[in-house]
Amino acid sequence: MKNEKNYSREHLLYLRGLKKKNIWINVARVAILLCLLGIWELSAQLAWVNPFITSSPSRIFKTIGELYTGGTLFYHVGTTLWETLAGFFIAVALGYGIALLLWWSECFRRISEPYLVVLNALPKIALGPLIIIWCGTGSTAIVFMTILIGLIVAILNMLNGFMATDENKLLLMKSMGATKWQILTKLVIPSSLPNFISMLKINVGMAWIGSIMGEYIVSKAGIGYLIVYGGQVFKLDLVMSAVFILCILAAVMYSAVALLERLVIKNRK
Repeated sequence: MKNEKNYSREHLLYLRGLKKKNIWINVARVAILLCLLGIWELSAQLAWVNPFITSSPSRIFKTIGELYTGGTLFYHVGTTLWETLAGFFIAVALGYGIALLLWWSECFRRISEPYLVVLNALPKIALGPLIIIWCGTGSTAIVFMTILIGLIVAILNMLNGFMATDENKLLLMKSMGATKWQILTKLVIPSSLPNFISMLKINVGMAWIGSIMGEYIVSKAGIGYLIVYGGQVFKLDLVMSAVFILCILAAVMYSAVALLERLVIKNRK
């Protein structure tokens, strides 16, 4: 923590108030979650709702325990996790690189923009049969689906960030004789950092959508497989357990990106 002697009394009071407010917000979040889970469990126990259809927190935890003792929990989680992370990182890297090329070449950008818009609007699930034919019925098809969903989003978000660079700063660097490469590395990329973080946050959701969608179409393991299998045999406790695990994994991945954002902001300051 920074030396408090450098701050005025009013500033210290403001910081303490802000800290208390953040603590209260976090406590309220946990309290709301526990309250919702409690109401859900109570509703199932008192038969206000049919627990066969809605399941309940206790049944979900029991099902997760059964998956763990059966030795399949980490197998399914690990399968979906690596497919999601592989698709996420490949989509981000390719999207960032293609966006750089589009910024660099105005001609290439103007030619490509209509196709990007059409591909972004296209429901990717419609390509499922083709993806199976192209990539087979293994994890490759699922990773490809994940990349396909996240790639266009990454390209469009980063291209918007590059194109939103301050025109006055661009003119200043050009007037000082800066090359295009210098403008890119010294101005465009640093100024687009908030867009990059935003793109990562969006692509976290896109990556999970892509991997689960791919597992819906073709999979022999994974969280999406558990959801499909549980629905087919009417094991709704298994479906809800898989959805719960999915929420936890997505939240952890999003928290990692949020932590990266805080570190980047701290370093920039």
